[in-house]
Amino acid sequence: MFDVIVIGGGIVGASTAYHLVQSGTRTLLIDRHDTGRATDAGAGILSAETYGGESEPWFNLAIHALDYLPDLIEDLETDHDNQTGYDPCGLLLVAASDDEIESFDRAKQHIFRRQLQRKNPAPSELYEISPDEACDLMPPLTQVQAAIYSKKAARMDGRLFTASLYHTAVRQGLQVVHENVDRLLLSGDRIEGVNAQGSSYHASNVVIAGGAWSTTIGDQLGVQIPVEPQRGQIIHLEHDQQDTGHWPIVEAFHDHYAVPWPDQRVVVGATRETGSGFDPYPTASGIHETLGEALRVTPGLKSFRIREIRVGLRPFTIDYLPVLGTIPGCEGVYVATGHGASGLQLGPYSGKLIADQITGNNIPLDMNLYSIARFAAVRPLHPSSM
Repeated sequence: MFDVIVIGGGIVGASTAYHLVQSGTRTLLIDRHDTGRATDAGAGILSAETYGGESEPWFNLAIHALDYLPDLIEDLETDHDNQTGYDPCGLLLVAASDDEIESFDRAKQHIFRRQLQRKNPAPSELYEISPDEACDLMPPLTQVQAAIYSKKAARMDGRLFTASLYHTAVRQGLQVVHENVDRLLLSGDRIEGVNAQGSSYHASNVVIAGGAWSTTIGDQLGVQIPVEPQRGQIIHLEHDQQDTGHWPIVEAFHDHYAVPWPDQRVVVGATRETGSGFDPYPTASGIHETLGEALRVTPGLKSFRIREIRVGLRPFTIDYLPVLGTIPGCEGVYVATGHGASGLQLGPYSGKLIADQITGNNIPLDMNLYSIARFAAVRPLHPSSM
């Protein structure tokens, strides 16, 4: 008998399980490790302060997430065998061509308005720089029309960070099984556990953190979890004659970026393919788009070799906010998914929020903003069909 069962072992599920175990909660993690899991194919850009959009709920969640991250990393790195894959490196937000100037100016207004209102980051940590200064920081850039530089931005290796959460939690008592959840065990509108490949596991709370695959579990509850997979293709480039470790991240418009890493590697991406279904494989058109945009923004990467192509199926919602918290009418069931392309940035903190909800800890955010209840009403349960 467990207190909580977490379904899904990506960064959100691993963080939820980690924080539950930290609080002394008996926790079971069930993960089948699907090909195409978004955690394994994330770029790992951590930079809420350069978000130029208008969604305050997203921005507030991201700011809380990044403010919390140093404490989490410190806790994880007390075990010297842990590698979190976290690396502060800075970020350039650039307009690479004249047709991006209008979008850049609009984003700049949002960025500096928030900076002024919050009095954070300091002016010395987030500011506009000249095109020449941007090219000095990131040599593969050659044509920049305008740029903003954030010194606080960082990169994260999603695989390493998730593994760090996972292995730390296991050492502290987390139980793990690698199985497929066949069905939920219900008594009326109350969760009692799950059945996975013929074995029954009992718990009074279940967290659905299955990324884009969460919908199949919600269907058993008569609940539509409003996420769909959006395929993202990213390409890892390498050059054995380039010291890429000191280069900052570059974000341009049209949803493309370049993330340098210390091992002579630069990750470029990404496509955003809605309607791709659960097809986790790279395509000719996706590779063409990704490389084309990478060389448009950072033409100095043209001599880099292709090391690896990764594909992630990101769980997107129609309003680009994650789905976090309880499910009305389903006692003991929680959901944590829908982070889209921001899973590595938001996921560790989202896991803490869910763990805090379950254990009754104080939460500094209005969770109603992220609740599944903001979508359609929940349909009644039909336990007899379970």
